[in-house]
Amino acid sequence: MPRFVRKMLPHLVLLVYVFIILFPFVFVLFSSLKETNDQIVNAPFGFPVQLAFDNFADAWSQAKISRYFFNSAYLSVAAAVSAILLASATAYALSRMRMDKISKIIYQFVLLGMLIPGNVLFIAQYILIQKMRLLDTHWALYLPYTAGALPFSVLLIVAFMRAIPHELEEAAVMDGLGVIRSFFRIILPLALPALVTVFIINLLGNWNEYLLSNFFISSDKLKTLPTGMVGFRDAFQTNYPLVFTGVIISVLPILVVYAFLQRTIIEGLTAGGVKG
Repeated sequence: MPRFVRKMLPHLVLLVYVFIILFPFVFVLFSSLKETNDQIVNAPFGFPVQLAFDNFADAWSQAKISRYFFNSAYLSVAAAVSAILLASATAYALSRMRMDKISKIIYQFVLLGMLIPGNVLFIAQYILIQKMRLLDTHWALYLPYTAGALPFSVLLIVAFMRAIPHELEEAAVMDGLGVIRSFFRIILPLALPALVTVFIINLLGNWNEYLLSNFFISSDKLKTLPTGMVGFRDAFQTNYPLVFTGVIISVLPILVVYAFLQRTIIEGLTAGGVKG
């Protein structure tokens, strides 16, 4: 095989892979900008003849996507931030505890949560939420979202914090800082790549979650995007441009967030994996 072909072959494989990954999204994007169903049926892979940006305004206002979007946004962000605060405090204690045996037991106990699939806990979660009288409230989603994110969050943040030199905290103590102030002023800023990584992963999981939101929430005004989109699809199933527009609206925020923070995410994953 010629040298030129050997060099180009990996790039060609990557281009084919990128095309396969992006093709469905491009198809949905083009379809959302078409005016009628006939344009989608007659030219499913063609560029829109006239860009119908009104589809986004109609989907946002008429189809109540704005309500579902807001519910998903604040629930996902609130649960992700809560998980970061709890996981970072737990990780700080586990990475700095001088009682090695106890810290290992606690650490392994927390990580046991990663071995249990979330769907297995569904019935137990439903019974617990029902007894707490939280069904059909956003607390029914906020609490499981936060608790379910803790094992992986603790795992990644502990691996990152163990790489932070203890001398920094000793110097902070010499300057008069206590444990809490050292945690917020020194440890958290240094662990920012890991925190951002955990935040994005948890945000993505909360944003796409369907099972709990489908069974725990029944009021239309409290539904999140995944469950709200089901009703949106049924109500507008004869208007495919609006259906595709709803899909774009539900996917776009995550793509934008990841595009701006991808370097920090990669840094957090690699640093936690190598140094941990």
